[in-house]
Amino acid sequence: MQRRHLLGWAAVGGVAVAGGAMLALRHERQSDGGASPAAAPSSAPLSDTAAAFWNASFDTLDQQPYLPAQLRGKPLLLNFWATWCAPCVKELPEINQFHDEFSAKGWQVLGLAVDAPTPVRGFLAKLPLRFPVALAGLTGTDLSRQLGNTKGGLPFTVAFSAQGEPIWRKLGATHLEELRQMAAGVPT
Repeated sequence: MQRRHLLGWAAVGGVAVAGGAMLALRHERQSDGGASPAAAPSSAPLSDTAAAFWNASFDTLDQQPYLPAQLRGKPLLLNFWATWCAPCVKELPEINQFHDEFSAKGWQVLGLAVDAPTPVRGFLAKLPLRFPVALAGLTGTDLSRQLGNTKGGLPFTVAFSAQGEPIWRKLGATHLEELRQMAAGVPT
């Protein structure tokens, strides 16, 4: 009887832990889901998460350095993708459309290919993108994890406020309508 009582309490404890984890995940998704963030002053120091991206340097396809710091001051949609990733390839035309619609509203878009230069060049010859693409290589996976991609999967998209802080994240293919909704809640 005492054993049954202990097992019952263990089950209650397990349910409580699972419920707490679900609430934490729900809160994380809500806070990353594009709700209008409180604007931080531009002179505020960047979080370590944001600084990892803004202080990085990537190569362009013509082997020139690409510095994300040049993009600070306006909202930015950052997309980690690869040519071998089917969901990445599927979402890129919609990200291209987002760029076309929202660049006049102050938004910038950057694609970071977690890939080698040759396949990226071949891909872009078939599907030209109207936003900048830089090469993140294998370090792109580490950077995406620092930005909240705990699973390290692709595609992974992060939106930054004009102050340079991450305000929205998504692992998996994005859709134009959800990008429009996210951007509508972000001051430019």
